[in-house]
Amino acid sequence: MIFMVLFILITASCGNKKKNVNAKQEVSDVSFAVKDSSYLFDGKTLQGWEIANFGPQGPVYVSGGAIILSMGDGPTGVTWKGDFPKVDYRVSLEAKRISGNDFFCGMTFPVEDDPCTLIVGGWGGPVVGLSCIDMKDASENETTKLMKFETGRWYNICLEVERDSIRAFIDGEKLVDVEIRGKIISIRPEVELSRPFGIASWRTTAALRNIRVERI
Repeated sequence: MIFMVLFILITASCGNKKKNVNAKQEVSDVSFAVKDSSYLFDGKTLQGWEIANFGPQGPVYVSGGAIILSMGDGPTGVTWKGDFPKVDYRVSLEAKRISGNDFFCGMTFPVEDDPCTLIVGGWGGPVVGLSCIDMKDASENETTKLMKFETGRWYNICLEVERDSIRAFIDGEKLVDVEIRGKIISIRPEVELSRPFGIASWRTTAALRNIRVERI
């Protein structure tokens, strides 16, 4: 029984997700004790979600236990219509690019009263970062990282939002760790319909599953 409890606690953390063979292991300093958590996607329906009417978006549907965001001429996404915390929370999910070469996970989230977006696979495929910090996109601010993403491969994505900091992990590797005190936090106008919490792709077909939010 003790072994099972330890196993559950360890696998719940952002920093201990399954990693690529060559990925550098970094673990968040936040305690990972589960407090008030819930899955936002039941694996069968879009209950609780609204398809964002971006205009040129592709079809959105559920297949194989995942939300499919089909390629459109711009963003395609879903927005959570239920309650969502503003600060001191962790979001985790799995996402993959099915086709296309731009971001397959643009996660818009609140930082108290300000919105921000975690971009995974943007600007032609490799960019990870936050849009926007001090009015600069994920491709040109202090959070910018480059990472190779394989089409058809699931990636574990985890975001931690606290009052003064934002951290993001992919397959357990910490790629974003930024102090936001005194900084301007904002989003690009293209994803305004994703507020307060939503996930979109850009001219890319993507799949999402195991979407979960926990308070930290």
